[in-house]
Amino acid sequence: MNQNPNRYTITAALPYTNGPVHIGHLAGVYVPADIYARYQRLQNKDVAFICGSDEHGVPITIKAKKEGITPQEVVNKYHGIIKKSFEDFGISFDNYSRTSAEIHHKTASEFFKKLYEDGKFTEEVTEQLYDEEANQFLADRYITGTCPKCGYEEAYGDQCEKCGSSLNATDLINPKSAISGNVPILKETKHWFLPLNEYEDFLKQWILVDHKKDWKTNVYGQCKSWIDDGLRPRAVTRDLDWGIPVPVKGAEGKVLYVWFDAPIGYISSTKEWAAREGKNWEDYWKDEKTKMLHFIGKDNIVFHCIIFPAMLKAEGSYILPENVPANEFLNLEGNKISTSKNWAVWLHEYLEDFPNQQDVLRYTLTANAPETKDNDFTWADFQARNNNELVAIFGNFINRVLVLTDKYYEGVVPEPSTFSEVDEHTLKELKAYPAVIASSLERYRFREAQGELMNVARLGNKYLADEEPWKTIKTDEERTKTVMYVALQIASALAVLSEPFLPFTSDKLKNMLNFQGLKIQPTWKSVAVLSHPSGEMPLGRGGHKIGKAELLFSKIEDEQIQQQLDKLEKTKMDNTADNKQVPSTEEASEEIASAAIASQKETIQYEDFVKLDMRVGTIIEAEKMPKADKLLVLKVDTGIDIRTIVSGIAQSFTAEEIIGKKVTVLVNLAPRKLRGVESQGMILMTEDINGKLVFMNPDASDVDNGATIN
Repeated sequence: MNQNPNRYTITAALPYTNGPVHIGHLAGVYVPADIYARYQRLQNKDVAFICGSDEHGVPITIKAKKEGITPQEVVNKYHGIIKKSFEDFGISFDNYSRTSAEIHHKTASEFFKKLYEDGKFTEEVTEQLYDEEANQFLADRYITGTCPKCGYEEAYGDQCEKCGSSLNATDLINPKSAISGNVPILKETKHWFLPLNEYEDFLKQWILVDHKKDWKTNVYGQCKSWIDDGLRPRAVTRDLDWGIPVPVKGAEGKVLYVWFDAPIGYISSTKEWAAREGKNWEDYWKDEKTKMLHFIGKDNIVFHCIIFPAMLKAEGSYILPENVPANEFLNLEGNKISTSKNWAVWLHEYLEDFPNQQDVLRYTLTANAPETKDNDFTWADFQARNNNELVAIFGNFINRVLVLTDKYYEGVVPEPSTFSEVDEHTLKELKAYPAVIASSLERYRFREAQGELMNVARLGNKYLADEEPWKTIKTDEERTKTVMYVALQIASALAVLSEPFLPFTSDKLKNMLNFQGLKIQPTWKSVAVLSHPSGEMPLGRGGHKIGKAELLFSKIEDEQIQQQLDKLEKTKMDNTADNKQVPSTEEASEEIASAAIASQKETIQYEDFVKLDMRVGTIIEAEKMPKADKLLVLKVDTGIDIRTIVSGIAQSFTAEEIIGKKVTVLVNLAPRKLRGVESQGMILMTEDINGKLVFMNPDASDVDNGATIN
């Protein structure tokens, strides 16, 4: 295995151009692939991040018939939508091509001819399903029937979408034509086959031995199941009139099977990019020093781990992928995403509904990444992730740092004085994060890596809460300079470390910190190497002028979420009218309504209200109440004292994540003993649209503890 590669070929599954891209595609393939590619570029690696539109195959022709246009018109339409969506969303492909391009037709034809001339194919006359009424052979998705492996009654001729099994059309039980609905007959036809059985020993060694420990268990398990079941020859041609013509005599009316043609699209797209950039494409496909990775969904595992590697092995001059980090499926509001039933969140529509909020979706999809099992996207969780994490943690820290720097030093990074033990400890923690995040990324644990990024923001919030520069500015100006200096270094680290995950946020933060005005640009490595009091910091030793604070993230309101739920509800109604089962959003809608409109309580007098003494406070300590599942024991600085408050929030928050949190405290509530501990107040909370507890936070980041809330 290539332990320290300097060159990477990173491919992302070619999306079918029979429809737009949806969040399932993003979570399963494109967001993790983009995070990884961006991270490797930050390590100064030579990266070719390759993709393109898959424009052949039966789904294209079915879509063309449905819309009354030609297959070429279909692929032109959706290629444009998909390519623009990826660009607007910030997927940083080095090249996004298409399989209808001349360079791809040439590359795929030459690849086939090489294997044909080397005698790697077998030629067989077999019986294939044929629709007498339509007068054509039925390949792949022109046939539906019952899956022989799981019993799903709507499996396609090439794959069962329920269990993920790859199939041959003749495997289906009770097959019927998707064109006429008739039961097809068997009719003889000639095709060329890749004898996968001849590569069984090679695949056993390469997958089951060489990659037993470093491939994901879902990938390894599916490959092992296929190999253990015994590999059989696989047809690489089809009886169709849409696709790349088979480039040999006697193959008139036949095209290359889309799953032979499509992965070669990675090669042709790399050729296109290399020619434009003045590079040698073979370095990225034939040099053993290059590390190749295929990012795919679980439904493509067999093609990328067995069929395509067998093709490359048969050709003889190509390297093999070092890893194929496939993800499971993402569901939507508890039900399977379905393109045909319009049960999806389409990327191009999201970008219209949530302008300039690409990173919110990237963050939510990564936080819920289906890395080891199917996961679920809900609009309630999307809102909560944004409001309670991006806004309240990341955005809050950055806003406080920049506002205070502008207020105290007119936006100039202060010269630090003596570093305390707390400062040195905080910088030591900061120094460790690049390696921690990198370790997760190198193991394809993107959800874990993003969680560590957010811990950097939590580190900053806790540091500010502990050191309280808004207080020390009145008593110790030198100490305040050091505190603000350290806080600004954490902010600069976030600007760098967030780039793979939140590229638009990273760019905005870099502009706010005026990175362009620095003599040396901070890098991933410099965060680790230079984050130490004795060395030069990313923002220098003082004197650097930063810009004004801008909100990195904005709250997402209930009304915006309700619009999305209404859209899904309309989809449900439209499909119900067609007698199709589509999930309901009534439950989620009711949660929104109940969260937004609660019954009014009994009327009180003004005199009753003014008795409440509510203050801004900061949680400085937190620990779990022994033998109590719901209770946390908090130490809260209320500005007038430090008091103990017992709060029933342990099932919603860990003790660690709320330290440094600004809270609203009812300070004149009569003390009450809970489990033997006297609670001297109450933290004000509410529930979000998902029924989760959230803090009633004061908006102003520089409000002092003890400030009254009137």
